[in-house]
Amino acid sequence: MSKDALFAHLKSGHTHVCQCWSIKRRDGVILGFTDHDRPLSFEDILFRADSGMAAKALASGTGLSVNNSEALGLLQADVITQVDIQAGRYDGAEVTNWTVCWDDVSARRVNFRGHIGQIILSGGAFEAELRGLTDALNQPQGRSYLKRCSAVLGDSACGVDLTSEIYQVDGVLAELVSETVFRLPLSGYNEGWFTQGRLSVLDGPASGLSAAIKLDTTIDGWRHIAIWDPFGIAPAPGNAVRLQAGCDKSAQSCRVKFSNLVNYQGFPHIPGDDWLVSIPRSDSRNDGGSLTG
Repeated sequence: MSKDALFAHLKSGHTHVCQCWSIKRRDGVILGFTDHDRPLSFEDILFRADSGMAAKALASGTGLSVNNSEALGLLQADVITQVDIQAGRYDGAEVTNWTVCWDDVSARRVNFRGHIGQIILSGGAFEAELRGLTDALNQPQGRSYLKRCSAVLGDSACGVDLTSEIYQVDGVLAELVSETVFRLPLSGYNEGWFTQGRLSVLDGPASGLSAAIKLDTTIDGWRHIAIWDPFGIAPAPGNAVRLQAGCDKSAQSCRVKFSNLVNYQGFPHIPGDDWLVSIPRSDSRNDGGSLTG
């Protein structure tokens, strides 16, 4: 890729440039779009010219302010669909924008890298907020001192191996009791084992979607898994799913359920609010020592 070639072309005063965008979803699907009148191809991506994709001017700065813009486009059955957007498949997708010389695509430069924020649907079109790389700097940093664990089950701080069959199991949906409750045959796990865990759909139209588990119960020999909100695309009976064990972040669960107390990231013995606001009693010794002594 030659930025110098692009700059030399721009200095000529007779420019042949266009804009190209790539979108990489979290499920690995990569889509390309361009505002040129013909498709272009580079970096193993085909940039389609028939999407109606356009973007507002990029706002960027040299400080810690967030670089942002908006992308506009048409909903198309074979590219970006309303169903996929509502299912959340574009949430957090990576976005890259280039300025490209359309008769020599090697002359190009990256204008923007970031991810998709809020998406608005209206009248057969979509409007997507683009958030730059500096958006991550707005996220809270540092550690909170809490009784319950601050780690995410299975991450590097936690260390639990979620690929173990003890904590993860695949099954097949038998019935959709409702939009948020699914029934499947499952044995060998205590009731509530998957509460606060995760349900992932492995095949069918909803493949790749997942949701947090609200409740795991056994009714008449069947396992009933309830999630908090309906999937954007409903799975169907016969679809394969994966259940991941849940963690309530307590030291007791870490010790008994996961045998992982050595990696517990909480502070179960930290004084609570009641203790912090307590005052010395008049009938006790007040010599500046510990109130718990």
